[in-house]
Amino acid sequence: MRGMTVFALCVLASAIILSAHCNNSSGPDHCCFKHYPIKISQRFIKTYSMTDSRCPIMGVILVTRKNVHLCANPKTTWVERIMKHLDESTM
Repeated sequence: MRGMTVFALCVLASAIILSAHCNNSSGPDHCCFKHYPIKISQRFIKTYSMTDSRCPIMGVILVTRKNVHLCANPKTTWVERIMKHLDESTM
């Protein structure tokens, strides 16, 4: 009976260590899974960043002045305009 308890504890410890190791992956931090459908005025956006190439869809993370993060399609005209405006204002 004592051997069974030790075995069960070893299996439990292995499972905990393995799950902690698997959760420590090196994937992208921020990804978009769908794009925000409504056009936003550039005066509400303070910064942006591109999503990682390993993400399921390409996107731009727009950060509003109230620190709300929105995913947008970088190929739409209004998003391109916002990115250009922000790039020019930081130069």
